[in-house]
Amino acid sequence: MTPSTSSPVHYVRRGLLKIDDATVLEAVDSLDLRGNAKISAVVGMPLRSLQQRRDVTAFAIGAPIAAVKGLLELLAMEPLEKIVTALGDHADSPSYEQLSAAIDQLIANGATDDEIVALLTFAIGEEFPAAAHCRQLLDERPQFALPELPEIAPSSALLAPKQIDPEVREQRKARREEEKRRRRNSAPVHPARPVRVKSDKKVAPVEPAPVNVEPVPTIERRRLLLTPAESERFSAEHPFVATVVLAEIPFDAVDPVIPEQRAKLRPALVVAAGESGVLVRGIYSSASTTRSLFQPWRRLGFDRISYIDDARTALTLTSLDELERLGRLSDDEWNAVN
Repeated sequence: MTPSTSSPVHYVRRGLLKIDDATVLEAVDSLDLRGNAKISAVVGMPLRSLQQRRDVTAFAIGAPIAAVKGLLELLAMEPLEKIVTALGDHADSPSYEQLSAAIDQLIANGATDDEIVALLTFAIGEEFPAAAHCRQLLDERPQFALPELPEIAPSSALLAPKQIDPEVREQRKARREEEKRRRRNSAPVHPARPVRVKSDKKVAPVEPAPVNVEPVPTIERRRLLLTPAESERFSAEHPFVATVVLAEIPFDAVDPVIPEQRAKLRPALVVAAGESGVLVRGIYSSASTTRSLFQPWRRLGFDRISYIDDARTALTLTSLDELERLGRLSDDEWNAVN
């Protein structure tokens, strides 16, 4: 049988689809992704999203290939070590017969189909010398047959505009107006500035001493990396980026006390924007494992210490003017939270 000519990238994605969801989620849950400087954002953020949303199919199909490869490598590490041991001196470039025999040996020693699929598809994705033999094994053995990549219509909050009931829109508008009124009423009253009394006594002008002014180093704002789905709708270079706004942020889960309320008006940081809406990170008054200290809270006039969440939420808007602007982060403040 002639091996399939699908691209290595397709094999990687199809391999992850083949592996049992529980096995994949157990592997991703074992990762400590929070604040890990060794993991790039393009890999770490999709993996964190998978930890939270538990949708393996969406991840396998739509996540950046670097993130999918990284997770597949984690699943393939143990069987890869075993196959290298089984192949011995032939590990660098085995023949088809040698690789097939070594796979049979791993299966006899208790390797699962998921482990073999992870091993073979990872080898194809990395284009190992034995990649062609791996393709042939996947094609010839029915238990390793890979599913095709499904065609999925965009259905996530990042791609599909949300239909909002007119009554709900009016309720949100009323809440925004109430929030504006509350903020105006609670604004601190500044005392009048003291008036300087002019003196009739003439003072001889003093020549200022020459001062050597060192040039102030320019702070460059760190560029935010977007997922492919986010890039289709938003731009990280939009002028609205780094603005703190009041926005309706949907809850992650249904509140058992008030199940009818699905969102709350709260401060949020705009991290990307486009014609149809904004991508924001919510700002909260309570800490959690996914939130870090929002240092500019006092400068922006918040009445209590605040925390910014790692999760990014896409909001559909008819106009950016719907959002009340509370302030804007400086470049060094932006770099501190991204």
